[in-house]
Amino acid sequence: MKKFIAVLLITLSISGFSQNKGKTLLNEVSAKVKGYDNISLDFKYVLENTSENVKQETKGDVIIQGEKYKLNILGITRLFDGKTLYSISPEDEEVTISSENDDEEDAITPSKMLSFYEDGYLYAMDIEQNINGRKIQYVKLTPIDSDSEIKSILLGIDVNTKHIYNLIQIGKNNTKTTLTVNSFKTNEPLSKTLFTFDASKYQDYYINKLD
Repeated sequence: MKKFIAVLLITLSISGFSQNKGKTLLNEVSAKVKGYDNISLDFKYVLENTSENVKQETKGDVIIQGEKYKLNILGITRLFDGKTLYSISPEDEEVTISSENDDEEDAITPSKMLSFYEDGYLYAMDIEQNINGRKIQYVKLTPIDSDSEIKSILLGIDVNTKHIYNLIQIGKNNTKTTLTVNSFKTNEPLSKTLFTFDASKYQDYYINKLD
């Protein structure tokens, strides 16, 4: 019995140490990100579900400044000015106007992409990998909310730059989503109207306003 208790205490100690190290690393990443005026990312996005024989790969880019962002992916531009989200589809000649739904806690939007991990997760240090000469330390995030549609997230951190290298999300439906950052630029000169929707450019588009 004493041996069992000793092993249990050691296990809990290691778990707590891993939790603290993971949280410390993510705090360093958060502090680094919040020090930038804006961030520009080019990324690769892969969605996989082997049981459903689904695999979708695409590339995209996003510019983030505070809560505002401009995201290009799958031929659609998503423009968020801090209050209103404009989804612009040239192929359909349609603009969908809505408010970004922050009630969906599982949704990792561009404005949350670099800070979503700050609340609602348990942390544990995971594997460390050398990827193209870069030292990438993974932190495993497990949602505290048992009703979350997310099973777990692996967040790959470049140990030297404290930038996020990639994000691997596993859903409870076994869908695997991987987002890999190909380029990470900061404090770029931005147009003052970058996040402003100009209706005059879309006079021939169908405007779909959602409540």
